[in-house]
Amino acid sequence: MGIRVAVAGASGYAGGELLRLLAGHPEFELVAATAHSQAGQPVAAVHPQLAGLDLVFGATEAETLADADLVFLALPHGQSATLAAALPDAVMVVDLGADHRLRDADAWARYYGGAHAGAWTYGLPELPGRRAEIAAARRVASTGCYAVATTLALAPLIAAGAVRPDDVVVVAASGTSGAGRAAKAHLLGSEVMGDLSPYKVGAHQHVPEIKQATGATSLSFTPVLAPMPRGILATVTAVPAGDADPRAVLADAYADAPFVHLLPEGAWPHTAATAGGNSCHLQATVDTDSGRVVVVSAIDNLGKGAAGQAVQNANLMAGLPEATGLSAYGVAP
Repeated sequence: MGIRVAVAGASGYAGGELLRLLAGHPEFELVAATAHSQAGQPVAAVHPQLAGLDLVFGATEAETLADADLVFLALPHGQSATLAAALPDAVMVVDLGADHRLRDADAWARYYGGAHAGAWTYGLPELPGRRAEIAAARRVASTGCYAVATTLALAPLIAAGAVRPDDVVVVAASGTSGAGRAAKAHLLGSEVMGDLSPYKVGAHQHVPEIKQATGATSLSFTPVLAPMPRGILATVTAVPAGDADPRAVLADAYADAPFVHLLPEGAWPHTAATAGGNSCHLQATVDTDSGRVVVVSAIDNLGKGAAGQAVQNANLMAGLPEATGLSAYGVAP
């Protein structure tokens, strides 16, 4: 018998990717998956890519999940805290939502609204000292998708004093799966195809998370909806604070990170190369005109940005090697 795991909110895109990863995991035994409107439906009826997975969605209630050793919460922001509080203390929990990411209650109120549920251990293993913290935790808040793409590009540079923390600019394009599976007119194929559109400009909810994770003190963030199902390409720029080579800083920071790859000089990240994997591809340079440090980051928003990252955290919590059941390699074409 393996480690018994369950997924709440498994009918969404991130939930479906979690089910796919868990179904092939050598140490995790998938015992329950829950949904709201899809409760009672076979999993394969909602996720055709999982044909052969003999599982039916249950109701999203603590009783459905409490028999698991570890529960993943893939619920909309603001819905995880109540369910997590109802689970037994012995059950390990990885939350893919935002409910427990922020330490600052004022930042939660400003960007999300409502009561602040309190912060859990932040689930980005590549941050210094974080693997040990995650391994010792019973409750882990996994990262936001834009947050991980930006943090992996920026955090080592600020920590090393290579860039200033007070003038960071990020423009990041994301596939439509990042907006969730709920039917929305602006996400119809006829609306998205052949179009790029910014949204939540100057007020995206991942801003306080990125600042908390990286040490940035001022951040201008522009997210862009791109006509593709999955992937994030983030361009991060900052003012240099010294003469450190940004590529050398990133290479040193991620020398032992199995899922973060600094590409050879001259090669630039692109989203298709990370699709289906749990990897982050990075490249850095210094702009010849402005002198700003530029780092480009690519991830699969459903992989390293959501489900893959959650499994990586769960592996550490369960005492397993962090790469168990995960691949750093993308799917092409």
